[in-house]
Formats: sequence, C-alpha cells, structure tokens
Amino acid sequence: MSKQLTISTGQYSCKGRKDVNQDFHGIYLASGAQLGHKGIAIALADGISGSDVSQVASQFAVTGFLEDYYCTSDAWSVKTSAERVLAATNSWLYAQTQQGRGRYDKDQGYVCTLSTMVIKSATAHLFHVGDTRIYRLHGATLEQLTVDHRIQVSPGQSYLARALGVDGQLDIDYRTVPIETGDLFVLATDGVYEYTDGAAIAAAIAATPQQLDLAAQAIVEEAYRRGSPDNLTVQLVRIDALPSPEVNELVRQYASLPFPPLLEAGQIFDGYQIVRELHGSSRSHIYLAHDPHSGQKLVIKAPSVDLRDDPAYLERFLMEEWVARRIHSPHVLKPVVHERPRNYLYLLTEFIEGQTLAQWLRDHPRPGLPAVRAIAGQVAKGLRALHRLDMVHQDLRPDNIMIDGAGMVTIIDLGAASVAGICERGDPIEQAAPPGALQCMAPEYFLGEDGSARSDIYALGVLVYQMLTGTLPYGVAVPQARTRAAQRKLRYEPAQLHNRDVPPWVDEAIRKTVHVDPLRRYDDVAEFLYDLEQPNRAFLERKRPPLIERHPLAFWKGVSFMLAFALLLSLAFRGH
Repeated sequence: MSKQLTISTGQYSCKGRKDVNQDFHGIYLASGAQLGHKGIAIALADGISGSDVSQVASQFAVTGFLEDYYCTSDAWSVKTSAERVLAATNSWLYAQTQQGRGRYDKDQGYVCTLSTMVIKSATAHLFHVGDTRIYRLHGATLEQLTVDHRIQVSPGQSYLARALGVDGQLDIDYRTVPIETGDLFVLATDGVYEYTDGAAIAAAIAATPQQLDLAAQAIVEEAYRRGSPDNLTVQLVRIDALPSPEVNELVRQYASLPFPPLLEAGQIFDGYQIVRELHGSSRSHIYLAHDPHSGQKLVIKAPSVDLRDDPAYLERFLMEEWVARRIHSPHVLKPVVHERPRNYLYLLTEFIEGQTLAQWLRDHPRPGLPAVRAIAGQVAKGLRALHRLDMVHQDLRPDNIMIDGAGMVTIIDLGAASVAGICERGDPIEQAAPPGALQCMAPEYFLGEDGSARSDIYALGVLVYQMLTGTLPYGVAVPQARTRAAQRKLRYEPAQLHNRDVPPWVDEAIRKTVHVDPLRRYDDVAEFLYDLEQPNRAFLERKRPPLIERHPLAFWKGVSFMLAFALLLSLAFRGH
C-alpha cells in the first residue's frame, strides 16, 4: 500500500517577560493532491523589540506565506512559489514601513525575521531571513540549518543585517535538506535557543513523544526558567512517513484504461468519427476526428500499443494533457475537455488547420527577416507562457510548430515538457532523458544536465538561424560533443556566411542565443526578440572578428592559396 507524507507537530508560544508577544507561528497541513503538489509548510516570525508594530509584521508574514504559497501554480517549484510569495510580502511590509515612523528609523517599522520550511516528497526546503533558527535534532545535539543574519558590534551589542520589511529588495537564504523518517526539526526564536540546548529539547520530547505540543510548552518553560527575557516560541516537526515512489496522479487515474486499437477513416471511436490519420510513429498515432455532438474538429492522440508496458512512457504521455490544461496562451496547443466518459487511453486537442514550420520552410526556403521575426515572436510568446509556470518545452523544433492560414503560430506536442513542481517529487517521468530532436537540443542535455528556460531559448535561436540560413549554427557537431572540453571546441558559424542579407547585429543576437554556455545566453526570450527588432548598441560597437575566428576553414584556404601563388611566382622567376 502506498504511503503519503505524514508528520507530527507541536507548537507553543508566549510573551514571556515582555508586555506583548511579537512572535508569530503557523503550520499548514495540506492533504490530497495539494499535499503532493505543494507539500506541508511551517513558518515562524519574530518581530524586532524596538517597534510597536512588528507583531503586525510577524503575523502578516506568517499568515500571508501560509495562505499565498498554496495559491501559486502547482506547476511551480517550491523555490519559485515561496520566493515570489515572500517577495510580495516583503514589498507590502516595506511600503507600510515607508509610510510610518520606520521611514526614518527602520527599528520602528513593520520589520520581522522569518524562517519557513516546506516539506515536499523527501526534501525539506528552507527559506530564511534574520535570526530565527531551524535545527535538526540528532540525539541530544542540535544541527543548525540556518545562518543568523546578525552583525556583532561588541560583546553586548549587535544588529540585524537582514529582515523582512527593511528594504524594497529581499535577499533570502534558500537551501534544501534531504529528509528521512524519524527526522525531527526544531524552529525557534532567539528567546528560546539562547536559553536552552539540545539536551533540554531532547529530554522534553522524550517525556511526551506522542504529544509534541506538550513538549514544545516544556521547552519554552525551561528557557523561561533559565532567565530568557524575550518572547518565546518553538515549533517541533517530526517526519513519521515519507511518500512511496509512485507514478503521477493521472497515471493512477487512467492506467486501467485499455490502449486504443489502430483507427481507420470513417470509424466511430468513443463517440468521435475518425476523418483520417495525420501522423503515425513508433510512439503515437495522431488522427483528425469529428465530434458529431458539437460539430467540432479535433485531434485524437493515441499511445503506441508497443509501449503499453513502459510506465515512464505512459506517464509522459499523460503529462502532456496535465501540462496543456495549465497553459493559457494562443500560441500553445489547447486541450479539449472530455465531456463524456473516456473508455480508452488517449488525448484530445484542438485541430489547427495549417502546416508545420518544417513544411512551411520547404515552401519558403529563404524567408525574409520580417517573416522570421513574426514567427519567432509568436513562438517566444508561447515559450514565455510555459516559462512563467516553471515549465520547459524541451522539444522545440520545426515539426512541433504549426502555422495556420492567417499566420498564427502555435507550439504543439508538450509530451517532453519538464515541470519544476513535478521534478521535485522525483517521479520517473522526470528522470528520463528528454526525447527532443538532436538538431535543436541545447548542448547541456548532452552532458546529462537538466534543461532550463535557457535551453528553450537556445532552441529558438537555432530555429531563427535555420529559417535565415537553411542550416544549423554548429552544423551537426553538437550531439557529438558530450564533454565540456569537446563543447569548448564548438565554433559558431556566422549566419552571414550563408545569407548576406542578415545584419551583423542580428547575427550577434543569434550567436548569444545559441551560446554553448547556458549562462551566457539571454535570460528571457523577450530580450532576444528585442535584439532581433533593433540593433543592440553592444553588438554595433563590437569589432568584426578576424576571418580566422569567423571562418577558420576559409582563412586557411586563403593562406594556402597565397603560399601556392608565391611558390609559383618564385619558380617562374628562377626559370628566367
């Protein structure tokens, strides 16, 4: 029987010897699909003593995080979701600080420290700013997992170097920690950890192991007894069970459905009339169909019967529908919602009346720059829709781009898409190599590395280069370069060598887009599009590289010709 993530928790907080409790804490115990997609969140905040509104900041930071984190896309990674929520929280607190006395004295503003932990699958994701702490308890020893953002001025004086609400920009620590069943985490404010130790915490837990709330209260009372003058808050989290490795929810839902047989024109299949087969391969069969109820034309994509016993293939096939449901862009293929029971395993999508980019290029072998910009711009908009959700297409190529009669461009085939939020769960689907076309795959894939938005940007650059030149920027050398040393030897072949109409600044923009090193490419597809539309000053000011760099073969051919010519002249003079 499959397990799910299960934890035991205990919390306790009191104002201690102070008049007001400026600490705030909370835990959100997600369940069902939300547990798998987002995990369990724990948060602890501590206000600064000099401010009479910092308790408001603490409460807002904790409640805001626990509420808003679960409203983010379930396709986003934990890191993306948490960091965006915390950035918004910080912006609000900073705005409140700027409107009050904290504008001139941050110690009187809406400022607090914050430590949060999101437990998803078998990983703890830690986000931290300030001097609250997260520990892991080993026997009677505390392993500190966070670093205090406090600067010591003298033995008795220090100040916070970082906190929420202090500045418009938030610099927050992030790390991941692999977890095991039985691990026990402790979150505490300085009023607790400065006046207690691992032995006391371990003793309190051992006294009431099944009642962690009582253990948390005992820890706080011990810190108070030892003289703590501050507010006191502690949270205890014990990992009782980790989720079993299991396939995606869609697979569990549809795995029992039979694979469709090979379909023929005119056949009625699950209420749809098959018009004709559009494409067939060893991996899938794609048919144009007609829905008699709605009158709509649609596409049925059926998995290959030969792969019925391959769970990774099955999961990737079904993930295509999961991804498509979450993308809202006119430039990404839309799914068709099943309005009646599904009796077989297949996907339904909209039908696009048009041709693939590969077919379009055969009819337009040398399109002008304006046409290339128009196509690239629409593809980029589709990619941005995926990237905003922490998704990477991973298989962008001419055969996976449709152009209709009106010039509308649509990205199709999401079967290879990588989803950050799913990757974190360690599902088998994300462990397989992306089945992209070798000619457009970014070099990092051939090193066994994961793809990123920059990998899609590389593929877009290859498409632009291919449309302008009819060839590839590195020829066919990229798939053979499977070490960093081999990739450093790759040389970009300027587009101008194949098409003199390509402006030098456009050529340089493409060169940057398809750079072998992902970190030297554009960060966002919008930047590439901008540089395709108008000259980048940096590219205009860059001197034209020498011929030996632009085209080594042509350089050495020229040198050989000159040497041969000089030799012939020398022989001719000797003859006289």
